[in-house]
Amino acid sequence: MRRRTYLQSLALGIAGLAGCMRSPGRSTGATTVDGERGVRIKTVAMNLEVPWGADFSPDGDLYFTERPGRIRRIRDNDHEIIADMTNRIEDAGEGGLLGLAFHPKNENLAYTYQTYEKGGSLRNRVVRHRVSDGFEREMVVLDGIPASSIHDGGRLLIHDDSLFVTTGDASDSEQAQDTDSLAGKVLRVTLDGQPHPDNPFGNEVFTYGHRNPQGLAFRDGTLFSTEHGPDVNDEINVLEVGNNYGWPDVTGKSEEYTDPIATYTPTIAPGGATFYDGPISQWKGDFLFGSLVGTHLHRVRIDGRKVVEQERLLNGEYGRLRTTFTGPKGDLYVMTSNRDGRAENPAPQDDRILKLQPA
Repeated sequence: MRRRTYLQSLALGIAGLAGCMRSPGRSTGATTVDGERGVRIKTVAMNLEVPWGADFSPDGDLYFTERPGRIRRIRDNDHEIIADMTNRIEDAGEGGLLGLAFHPKNENLAYTYQTYEKGGSLRNRVVRHRVSDGFEREMVVLDGIPASSIHDGGRLLIHDDSLFVTTGDASDSEQAQDTDSLAGKVLRVTLDGQPHPDNPFGNEVFTYGHRNPQGLAFRDGTLFSTEHGPDVNDEINVLEVGNNYGWPDVTGKSEEYTDPIATYTPTIAPGGATFYDGPISQWKGDFLFGSLVGTHLHRVRIDGRKVVEQERLLNGEYGRLRTTFTGPKGDLYVMTSNRDGRAENPAPQDDRILKLQPA
């Protein structure tokens, strides 16, 4: 389906249902898919520059990063810049100001994943900030993560008082198999940045053999991830401590490494992921993620560790979709990524944050 500059209509394929929607005239407008299984889509922010990471503060405000180095807050149907770090962030290729997560027990602390330059080379780090002080840096939680113009990982997720961090191979694929390297991994640290005591290699590494993992989501204590393949085999993985997921030796299934539960060829470039437990009944319990190359919202039904159903939604109408997450009331949010230099025809309103609710 061709993407229209002003989004004159949208086909949302939900189990055979297709409905037409008109574009909102302003950021607080909404569009509706008719029918008993319809979904209402509201644009909650637009005219953004590559939004990437997002989280809700304890008081319910939505904060999100823009890759060049800004943090914005949405409040009262408007968004404002809370912190500008563009002079400290190296917005280089896929790097920049990426993941964001609030501390679960201290509302004044939040974490970001950052690309920066030192001594003529790129590095990635995780920083903890004082929220009430304009996101001033409180401490560097984790440093020395290899960086490159591609494959920088960048997703943050806090679960059970642990901080999980995805890192890419930083264009050096052999690092992914080296458990002494922080590249090509999913890392697990304490909220103060110490290696988790249950990690298998005496350092921050939780799992290894990854190319560029982009999404993390827990369900019933099990951690799932999305990962970019090369020209074949994007993956959904179940992450288990100490396991090797094969990159660069293999992509997809093999006898030697941990197998993905789903692969995608041609690649779709899956982004940030979430499990949905909101008010849209037909999506209850499903795994959802945006796709960049595929330009759609991907819905996956998982029974235990087996994929039993898949569906493409918002197919092509909003362009590149990077981050998918849920809000405090269970609503689903999706970020576009059409200003990242890889979209052919960004719309005048791009980039945007969309909110999906029952019609």
